[in-house]
Amino acid sequence: MILGNVRARRGLATRIPERLDELCGPALGVVVLPMHLTWQGLREFDVSDTDWRLRLYTIVLSQGKRTDIARFVHAGLLCHDWPQLSSLVSPAVRDTCARRFGLAG
Repeated sequence: MILGNVRARRGLATRIPERLDELCGPALGVVVLPMHLTWQGLREFDVSDTDWRLRLYTIVLSQGKRTDIARFVHAGLLCHDWPQLSSLVSPAVRDTCARRFGLAG
């Protein structure tokens, strides 16, 4: 089990961007996620709506590749939403994001 956790964290290290300024997702409008992130269910999320944005960010941070995270997550909105979002993602994602982006986790 410990080896699995180490591998998972190593995978996160390659998936989560290094710096907050790498996150250049939209602050307004509708995002349509690619099939590799949501092959089943909803793919469209209005980032102007907090509830939809939290769903979007939970999916992207949990399942996305580095390029997905950089493309779909907006740095300012992530910081604003972090108090709520941090409880929706896994501890490993929460810790990695908190460390890399300077978020209180």
